[in-house]
Amino acid sequence: MIKNYFKIAWRNLKKNKSYAFINIMGLALSITCGILIFSLVNYHLAFDNFHDNADRIYRIVTEQHRDNISYTEGVPSPLGKAIRTDYDFTEKVARIAGFDELLVTIKADNSIKKFKEKDGVAFTEPEYFSIFNFPLVQGSMSTALNEPYTAVVTERLAKKYFGNDNPINKLIRVDNKVDCRITGILKDLPKNTDQKTEIYVSYTTLKEYDEWLSKDDSWSGIQSSMHCYALLKKGVSPASLENVLPAYVKKYRPTSKNVHHYKLQPLADIHFNAHYGGAMEKRNLWVLSFIGMFLIITACVNFINLATAQALNRSKEVGVRKTLGSLRLQLFWQFITETGLITIIATAIAYGLSWLALPYVNDWFGIHINLNILSSWQLPVFMLLLAVLVTFLSGSYPGIILSGFKPVLAIKGKLSQQSVGGLNTRRTLIVTQFAISQVLIIGMIVVMGQMKYAKQADLGFNKDGIVMIPFASGADSTAAETLKNRFAAISGVEKVSLCFTAPLDNNGWSTSMRFDNRAETEAARVNYKAGDVNYLSTFDLKLIAGRNFFPSDTVREYLVNETMLSKLGIRSPNDIIGKTLRVDGTPAPVVGVVKDFHDRSFHEDINAVCISSLSSLYQTFAVKINLANTKATQAALEKAWSDVSPNNIYESKFLDEGIASFYETEDLMLKLVQVFSLIAIFIGCLGLYGLVAFMAAQKTKEIGIRKVLGSSVAQILWLFEKEFSRLIVIAFLIAAPLAWWAMHSWLQDYKFRISISAWFFIIAISTTFVVAALTVSYQAIKAAIANPVKSLRTE
Repeated sequence: MIKNYFKIAWRNLKKNKSYAFINIMGLALSITCGILIFSLVNYHLAFDNFHDNADRIYRIVTEQHRDNISYTEGVPSPLGKAIRTDYDFTEKVARIAGFDELLVTIKADNSIKKFKEKDGVAFTEPEYFSIFNFPLVQGSMSTALNEPYTAVVTERLAKKYFGNDNPINKLIRVDNKVDCRITGILKDLPKNTDQKTEIYVSYTTLKEYDEWLSKDDSWSGIQSSMHCYALLKKGVSPASLENVLPAYVKKYRPTSKNVHHYKLQPLADIHFNAHYGGAMEKRNLWVLSFIGMFLIITACVNFINLATAQALNRSKEVGVRKTLGSLRLQLFWQFITETGLITIIATAIAYGLSWLALPYVNDWFGIHINLNILSSWQLPVFMLLLAVLVTFLSGSYPGIILSGFKPVLAIKGKLSQQSVGGLNTRRTLIVTQFAISQVLIIGMIVVMGQMKYAKQADLGFNKDGIVMIPFASGADSTAAETLKNRFAAISGVEKVSLCFTAPLDNNGWSTSMRFDNRAETEAARVNYKAGDVNYLSTFDLKLIAGRNFFPSDTVREYLVNETMLSKLGIRSPNDIIGKTLRVDGTPAPVVGVVKDFHDRSFHEDINAVCISSLSSLYQTFAVKINLANTKATQAALEKAWSDVSPNNIYESKFLDEGIASFYETEDLMLKLVQVFSLIAIFIGCLGLYGLVAFMAAQKTKEIGIRKVLGSSVAQILWLFEKEFSRLIVIAFLIAAPLAWWAMHSWLQDYKFRISISAWFFIIAISTTFVVAALTVSYQAIKAAIANPVKSLRTE
């Protein structure tokens, strides 16, 4: 029986090639999206789930409460040792201080190999490797990091640095500051971990790299590089440890206006929590999952429309089968088998399309998804369940309708529209398809508008043509000044400034301040921007009162922004000139006020900012160049840099590229929404094509009579156009409020955002009208120009 089902199903597909092709392609595209989205979601959900005690591993993070609440994954460096000493809630506690983009040099014979490690180096307590499951393949973890100036590296880096030589006891130099002896080799890290560092140096070496951070009395501030992990004892709740942590704030920071709240963050939350640097928010995974679900539903609706539109063509087949004794259940399973065959073919094609699209997805997201169905059980099980679900979602309704035909009416060809589901059902399905499509289109337009605004809006400074060049590792102020002068002498270089960071940078120093003769520290924090006397002119920052500070290597004078005035309750910029501002304990007069500029991404408000000279903080050259001869100028910059710092690796990035990177996640989501919107529109058009085909078949006699009575082709076309126009308008009335609500909620994550314009909705519905009209035109024109005599004779 089953063999017979498949044989008949195959014959019907061969007989109705266009019908089969449209259904297979619609389902294949939606299933392709489903496979890719499932793989993407499954990849992110699997992060750091391989550790033995993952449910008991926590990272201690900090909420900073002042005039607002901010979040950092860093903690005061003494906190980890204090918890380990004072309480017995934990089995292990480990501190780890990580620094990205560090230079690693290795002496090889008479030469020096230089490597810039993107994921940097981490100064790590040995307990870290008792908490996390990162095993050694050489060396002993019990002794590998016990001594100062020792390090462990991954197999990949050992091969990269030393080739086939035994790396144990070989030396590496970190950031031109610290020499370390390799005492162990780690197994290469899994791709699905947020612990990306591949060089771990003993924590006792930290004092040679950053003395303040290594001290056990450094409670006064936080660096985001200092992390603390805890493995709780079995049966201990996170709240038990969290409840005792406020005691450290009262003991070591009793008068600070920056009130720390130390929290325990579960390991499973680290990858998803944007407050603490999470790479992928769970809401983005939910959005992608819902889009995938909607695309599957759209394809199933499309299938139903086409299947029921073809139902009249199979009415006599059903009548004959029933007359010969076929039961309704047998006919139902026959149609389910046909649907299943189409779904199997579509799934096979979708798997192939997924492989073709996979490199682009991996490249967009910077991930390593694998679609090998033999490497894990999740993907093949998902594909099987999806195929079964699609088969029954798509095939059940047509199967019930077709198997329910009355044999006498079916054989005589006198079935009504209601017998094959009726137009109202198909109209409802089409409205559903176009509502989904228009929600996606409106969402895409809003995201595009916000991204354009973020990248093109006035930031309060000039970002064009500015090259940011990091200092050489180990460079002192004298070498920096020498190189600054070399840069300034290059043809094509307009201005050069030594600075801590650019005006807009997510890396910065937020610290305390006290104004004038006020007795207490201000509740607001200040974002400290260190730069030389050229800082304002290089970035084209605008003075609205006072003057620029005089050249100096130390803090002598401050510039502040307009937001600083509002935080201090000062109305006029001139009122602050000459007043003393104490920033991080260093007093100096305010000599100028600059116009507000964005110091963070558009997700955040503009902060109170002060600018001053402090050469000990400088770590970047900001070089304003003439864009007329960019290539030659950059080559000259690299040569000058290499002449002064031959033992380092030259790196540079245009400032506007760095600012654009703040919105990488949004750009990725935009690309996906654009692709999925196009697919949804395409599948929706296939459904519309099915509806028009059904209408043309039903109106054959009506069209023939109208043409005989003198109707023009345009009047015949209007019969179809008014139908789909009404459906699109209904779909828009459903989609518009849903899209407005969803995108209004999304925009709330931005402190600086666009308003949702009526034009967004007009563009969306206009686009839908145009695409739908083009889709309908073929079938409508074909019906309109048909010979009316032939149509009437056929009827």
